[in-house]
Amino acid sequence: MAIGQIPTQVTLPFPSRWELNTSVGGRPQSTGILVINSVMNNRVSGTVNFRGRALRIQGTWNESTRQISFDTPYATYVGFLTFFDEPPINMRHYVLRGTLRMKPPSTWAGSPGTWVATTSFRLR
Repeated sequence: MAIGQIPTQVTLPFPSRWELNTSVGGRPQSTGILVINSVMNNRVSGTVNFRGRALRIQGTWNESTRQISFDTPYATYVGFLTFFDEPPINMRHYVLRGTLRMKPPSTWAGSPGTWVATTSFRLR
């Protein structure tokens, strides 16, 4: 960052913990946890955890389009962020929603799917 340059606020909250729901082949697959540890220089790092096993993720974040993409050993995820405020309870709700494609060694390799992740934070 150049001297005098103001850092931009990233709308993707981090560190954050998200409830993650996936569907592959039109069938609900599993519920897990998405953890976003950091978002720096358009790079995302964290973990996804299904069935008690945390898998590292590395991906990208585009602030202008609010698009995230990341890979696990079993799938590639692409999605978009939306959020809305609920002033009566002083909360901001975040929703990541998108598509995924399973990859080897998954038994569903090549199959497309969808995913939704949600989290909430108190408004400042």
